[in-house]
Amino acid sequence: MDKKAVLSALSALSQETRLDVFRLLVQAGPDGLPAGAIAEALGVAPNTLSFHLAQLNHAGLIAQRRESRSLIYSAEYSHMNALMGFLMENCCGLPANAAACGPICATAPEAANGESTASSPRRRV
Repeated sequence: MDKKAVLSALSALSQETRLDVFRLLVQAGPDGLPAGAIAEALGVAPNTLSFHLAQLNHAGLIAQRRESRSLIYSAEYSHMNALMGFLMENCCGLPANAAACGPICATAPEAANGESTASSPRRRV
C-alpha cells in the first residue's frame, strides 16, 4: 500500500461519522448493510450518510453493490488489512518493538518463526 492510499484511508476515518460507519460495516461482515439500515443504526440523515459513504468508498475502505433497488455497503477487509499492515510493518522488527507491540507481533509470520523483520524486505500486504 502506498502512502497516498494510506493517507486517503486515514483521512476518511478521521471523521466521527465515517469512523462509526466503517466500524458498523466491519461488524456487519461481508454481507454488508443497506444504506437505510446504516442510517437508522447511526441516526444519520440519508443525504448526510451518502456523502460519508462516498468518502469511504473513494478511500477504498468500503464497497458498494446494488441488490434490487437497494444499495448495499460492505467493508473492504483487504484494504483494511493492507492499511493495518502498512502501519505495523516496522513494529515487529526489533525485540524491543515486538515487546511493545505485544499480541500484534505474535500474529506476524516472522514473529511466529522467531525471525526478525529488521533485515527482511518491507512487507506489503
